[in-house]
Amino acid sequence: MNFSLKVWRQKDGGSPGSFKDYAAKNIPSEASFLEMLDIVNEVLNERGEDPIAFDSDCREGICGTCSLVINGIPHGPGKVKTTCQLYMRRFRDGDTIWVEPFRAAAFPTVKDLVVDRSAFDRIIQAGGYIVVRTGSAPEANGLPVPKHNADLAMEAAACIGCGACVAACPNSSAMLFVSAKVSHLGLLPQGQAERDSRALHMVRKMDELGFGNCRNHYECEAVCPAEISATFISRLNRDYAIAAAKEALAV
Repeated sequence: MNFSLKVWRQKDGGSPGSFKDYAAKNIPSEASFLEMLDIVNEVLNERGEDPIAFDSDCREGICGTCSLVINGIPHGPGKVKTTCQLYMRRFRDGDTIWVEPFRAAAFPTVKDLVVDRSAFDRIIQAGGYIVVRTGSAPEANGLPVPKHNADLAMEAAACIGCGACVAACPNSSAMLFVSAKVSHLGLLPQGQAERDSRALHMVRKMDELGFGNCRNHYECEAVCPAEISATFISRLNRDYAIAAAKEALAV
């Protein structure tokens, strides 16, 4: 298969960028999108040209680092997959494909298709943890969890923190990510001690870092590779409102 690529090239975060044309020739239909970029980079290396910079790690849809927007869609066409799980058979031979990095003020471009998503790490550091005694494993039945809560917690915990929700949102909101991280701990008994402070600190850190607020476009849910439901955002809003009211009454 042969493709015409329009790839965003940018030397660094302080330099202007633009789309450059590249030919992707003799690409196997079973190749993933990242493998296709590897093949293009091999040709560029042979020519002595600067290869296209992009992020990847596990290439198994687990790490969430392959943060590309393909033809205007974070992670490309299709549902429930990351960029590394997008295969070239999804496209037609001869297609023109536009490739660019995630666009969000809180995700500054490092180079070409690489963005700095460490803002998510700072949100987690603000409250995405629990304080428990470490040591021997606790008795499995010592802290019973209702099945409904356990199922919801597992659903929320499936978030891989890729940032596609931010890239898809017109407001660059991180509410789906934050709601998943707040909810999966808030649904479990181990997470109750920091439940109020977690919601307050993580939401405020999100605002501080320049992410927008949710306007119910649901683009985040549509592109999420883990199928995180937007209903977790309403759960986050409720937790935050309760925590903020308690904080105000305590003053």
